[in-house]
Amino acid sequence: MPDAIKIENLSKRYTIRHGTSAGSLKELVEHLRSKFAKKLGQALNNQKPDPFEISYEEFWALKEVTFNIPKGAKLGVMGRNGAGKSTLLKILSHITEPTSGRVTINGNISSLLEVGTGFHPELSGRENVFLNGAILGMKRSEIARKFDEIVAFSEIEQFIDTPVKRYSSGMSVRLAFSVAAHLEPDILILDEVLAVGDALFQKKCLIKMDEISSSGATVVFVNHGTDAIKQYCNQAVILEKGRLILNTTDIDHAIALYSGESAINPT
Repeated sequence: MPDAIKIENLSKRYTIRHGTSAGSLKELVEHLRSKFAKKLGQALNNQKPDPFEISYEEFWALKEVTFNIPKGAKLGVMGRNGAGKSTLLKILSHITEPTSGRVTINGNISSLLEVGTGFHPELSGRENVFLNGAILGMKRSEIARKFDEIVAFSEIEQFIDTPVKRYSSGMSVRLAFSVAAHLEPDILILDEVLAVGDALFQKKCLIKMDEISSSGATVVFVNHGTDAIKQYCNQAVILEKGRLILNTTDIDHAIALYSGESAINPT
């Protein structure tokens, strides 16, 4: 059976800009005068750093990451802030392109990477459910068939015809998760969605994720808390400064390493 996702030497580089070209009109005039004076070889009295000088720095969010995710896996992605977790999920979701390397995906993907991702703030919850389903390639009849189930799971029936811009973050994530989870994806990708909402809804999400994976689908999710990963996952990876430092099915070892209670076994 082929893997759901195959990641080979995946790297992503960003260019960070330092300095700014913004400033007052007076600063801009002085800047241009200074440049003109330099061209004429005139001596400048003011030797302060040029506020308009801009420099660039390369930052590798991911660097030569390689691992596979089997079909039906429940993968937890762990790492400190800036480790590359969200970048990895954005590449898997086709939101951004890698600088180098390759990702092979077998199946359709449903992603929830930020609260309210894909929602149009001026549209109602009902309209956004159909919009999201259409973006995922579903027919209107298919979405309509799932609509009542989606709304019931989200527990926001009373506000389903209210514009999403009036939703709280908790309401938005409830509806967004429900849409992503009920449209029968082959691969479900979630980024920190369990960080929003109450404990009961988080438990409800984990149960739904388990149902999805039990049907043969693959679930990939980022969660800073280790409890959900220990309870739910059968595979874990740890990223550190853009590099993969562990890929294992030993969840206890992964959590111990992430928590600083263990070292990587060189064997």
